[in-house]
Amino acid sequence: MNETQSTVVRKSRRVAVCATSVALTLAACVGYTAADVADVAPGLLTLAPVETRAYPDPASTIAAGTVAGDADAGKAIDKSQAEALIKTLGEAEGVGDNYSVVIADAKGNVVAEHESSTPRQPASTTKTLTAFAAASTLEMGSTLDTTTYLTHASDAPTVVLKGGGDMLLGAGENDESHVNGRAGLATLARETGDALKAKGVTSVALAADDTLFGDDRTPAGIEENNDENRYYTPISSMAIDGGRDWSGLNAEDADDFEEYPMLSQNTAADVAATFKTLLAAQGIQVSDSTDTSGATDSARLAKVSSAPLNEVMAFMMRHSDNTLAELFGRLTALKLGTGNSIDGDVKAVAKVLADHGVNTDGLTMTSCSGLAPGTTLTVTTLAQVQSKYVDPDGGAAAASEGMALPGLVGTVKNRVSDDAARGLLRVKTGALGDVRALAGNASRAGGGVVTFAAIVNDPENGALANRALDAFAASLTKL
Repeated sequence: MNETQSTVVRKSRRVAVCATSVALTLAACVGYTAADVADVAPGLLTLAPVETRAYPDPASTIAAGTVAGDADAGKAIDKSQAEALIKTLGEAEGVGDNYSVVIADAKGNVVAEHESSTPRQPASTTKTLTAFAAASTLEMGSTLDTTTYLTHASDAPTVVLKGGGDMLLGAGENDESHVNGRAGLATLARETGDALKAKGVTSVALAADDTLFGDDRTPAGIEENNDENRYYTPISSMAIDGGRDWSGLNAEDADDFEEYPMLSQNTAADVAATFKTLLAAQGIQVSDSTDTSGATDSARLAKVSSAPLNEVMAFMMRHSDNTLAELFGRLTALKLGTGNSIDGDVKAVAKVLADHGVNTDGLTMTSCSGLAPGTTLTVTTLAQVQSKYVDPDGGAAAASEGMALPGLVGTVKNRVSDDAARGLLRVKTGALGDVRALAGNASRAGGGVVTFAAIVNDPENGALANRALDAFAASLTKL
């Protein structure tokens, strides 16, 4: 065999080996695939039937009440049992003599009451009124945007940082898994820096526009109940984490916390300072400016958006966040045109309540949060708002989503020890030095819904009064 013949033989053998290997590999693949399809071997393929769910055409979406089923809003409530619960609450240790209670059905029909027409200080149960007004007025799927603009580009490039009311900005990147920090300043700085570089701009002045809410941002007298600035900071067009200073405190979860850190009183300036540092880290040289003119849509560089308003409202209600309550009052006032002021805010809330048929006799609002002194209302007003909350067509779905669940979430996470009531109560608490209050609605164990409100002013013992209110609320589920 000569060299040429030898070479041909070697090549023929290689081809044969390769062909055999390919054939064996294909056979193995075919075999495994068959086993996979037959569910003998693990894998993605299967011949087993797959259960599919048919979704309705969005255009034919039906009312929430129909989807959830009949809550039997008309199921009667035993009047004598309801009166006995109120009597037990009034005789409970720590409550004292200055209390009002109302128990009503889902439609707001009063079954039993005690001094239900007496105006009393409601503390943070006031937020249920504000939440209802906002949810009934605003587009709750909308967001609050924080935006940057490039102005005076030809002579003195200026970046205007304009707030849109997001007081839950994060200092980092956008965080889709949380409400607090959904919009991140690091993301805004990165996108702004990229847009500037694309325009050949590497040096700018930074001006912060915090003019959205005018000059009247703090309810009169609120400092009386704002010890160490832990419970209120003036509403602002932008803030990081509501202005909270977590130094030395636990802040592992941006959305779930129970402590009250001190709040910055200069939240917009804090945002501007943080953004300046973040923009500089993008390679942009940044100086300061106060010129916010020229911030038009055509000059926009970038923006970040808050969580939808319904999620922000739930955050506000569950944390009983006073500043966010005032923020929702202001957004409602601006939408209704009642004024860019505290007075305009409370007028807007009262107007929406009246327009929806809620009894506002005895209502005097000095703030939208209940933190400022001077607010009074009746438990009748609170309970009627709750009847709107439980009405699937009442327009208050976003407000009701934020109600706290005793033993599970919100300001009553560690309250109402009756396990049988867990998951059946939706409530809003109220507490100041001389106030203990609770308003909400309950699913009755035997069917039906009950709405209620209870306010204790000048309790003999605040802790015991809370305990009595908790026991009262839990008992409502058994009516």
